[in-house]
Amino acid sequence: MRLALYQPDIAQNTGTILRLCACFGVGADIIEPAGFAWSEARFRRAGMDYIDSVDLTRHQDYRAFDSARRSAGSRLVLLTTAGSTPYHVHTFHADDWLMLGRESAGVPEQVHADADVRLVIPMAPGMRSLNVAVSAGIVLAEALRQTNAFPSQPR
Repeated sequence: MRLALYQPDIAQNTGTILRLCACFGVGADIIEPAGFAWSEARFRRAGMDYIDSVDLTRHQDYRAFDSARRSAGSRLVLLTTAGSTPYHVHTFHADDWLMLGRESAGVPEQVHADADVRLVIPMAPGMRSLNVAVSAGIVLAEALRQTNAFPSQPR
């Protein structure tokens, strides 16, 4: 399983998500351009030293990302407020690539069209969206639970 960020805008969110990936042993993909410099202190502070432990691939653009995903034979599972299937009723596969869009704009129509599945997190009426890092944690945890892929904890 991998977690992909489409042109992320906010350094702190990206750092937090990469930390999540490191802690859960999940690969991460960043689709450029990002809205911040990789050396930005806020990015490093949010990710702490966990960023160095992530299996991270940076893609020059969406086309390069999509080519890599298709070569891997994996489904693109898009997390979107425009989705129609609640994430908790979806059946995840161990080789799914979960994607989150830009904080400011989501993803373009081409990405929606390419997605094999478009999932939504149900929320109370009148609420628009959750923070992207919170959304990543919620859905990734369910995907790992379903696929029995949480890292084992030594006792």
